[in-house]
Amino acid sequence: MRRFFAERERCRGQTIELDEAESQHLAQVLRTQTGERVTVLDGAGGIFECAVEKIAKRHVTLTILDRQRAAPLPYDLTLFQAIPKGKIMDGIVQKATELGARRIVPLLTERTIVDIDADSAKVDKWRDVAIESIKQCGSPWLPKIDRPIKFNEALKQVGSFALVASLHAGAKEIDQFFKVQRPSEIQIWVGPEGDFTPAEVDALVSAGAHPITLGPLVLRCDTAAVCSLALAAHWRRRSLRNPEA
Repeated sequence: MRRFFAERERCRGQTIELDEAESQHLAQVLRTQTGERVTVLDGAGGIFECAVEKIAKRHVTLTILDRQRAAPLPYDLTLFQAIPKGKIMDGIVQKATELGARRIVPLLTERTIVDIDADSAKVDKWRDVAIESIKQCGSPWLPKIDRPIKFNEALKQVGSFALVASLHAGAKEIDQFFKVQRPSEIQIWVGPEGDFTPAEVDALVSAGAHPITLGPLVLRCDTAAVCSLALAAHWRRRSLRNPEA
């Protein structure tokens, strides 16, 4: 069934009026007809099975036939990602959303070469990417995407279970950490092209983060982000299934 997105506020009554962009996509791109059934996700756990009631030039009205609320994942996964150049961040946001990240924090590090500030429209673009991603994968949870933050400020947010994808000499396999802890909140830190500087890695370690290895090969930052998130999600789910493992 085709999926669409509507803010939670639009889903409180018996009908949902899609915004202009979603309405145009439904009517003009997909050429959906009145009476057809569609699914609406509100990004806050809501899943609504609907029938198309009315198609206007810029707005589509849906009638809610069934509503469900999905529980969030039993762990909170946050990606702290140094902003890479070009459109690479778009792909990282897309994949992080598919892998269940609840929050994405774009970082401005020493080796970040992108000219971006906290008021950039980039954040809105990344949110649009995340919306398209939940529509594709069917997740009812839209990750929170923070405005870019400087590395030194982000250091203050290092949690009790923070993992840094790094070539650090003391890096360990990620499963080693899940064998001794059952974290409810997990942070993944990934550097830009060229990785975090040695000083930045040292600062993260001093703040309590743990370097992890992703193998002997040097990965691109987007590959490292996907790999780290997938491994963290895998090992946390495994520990939930087998508490004694």
